Amino acid sequence: MIIEIDFNSDEAIYVQLCNQIIMGIATDQLKDGETLPSVRQLADTIGINMHTVNKAYSVLKQEGFLTIDRRKGAVISIDADKMRALEEMKQELLVVLARGCCRNVSREEVHALIDEIFDEYK
Repeated sequence: MIIEIDFNSDEAIYVQLCNQIIMGIATDQLKDGETLPSVRQLADTIGINMHTVNKAYSVLKQEGFLTIDRRKGAVISIDADKMRALEEMKQELLVVLARGCCRNVSREEVHALIDEIFDEYK
């Protein structure tokens, strides 16, 4: 998987890194049990600070996407707690849908968009 960071983006680099790793998992480019590069390796490859990679890995660990093992390093480990995942999605969707409603986005348009995005992960 190739990680691309947009250094001109308003989005924090660690957030971009987290999002790309999550997208890699969702699209099967990264699989459960696969080891990610070390913090130092990934920082050198991308050209970012090691602390930024460390922060991204910590966030992904908190969110249940990684485990950190002293010997293996960062390992993809999908949290199987579906109810927790659904609740997190609900909280994020509340704001996203509210923004769409304020801009007159219809239910049908939202459903079509979700179907289009979801099909990319199959």
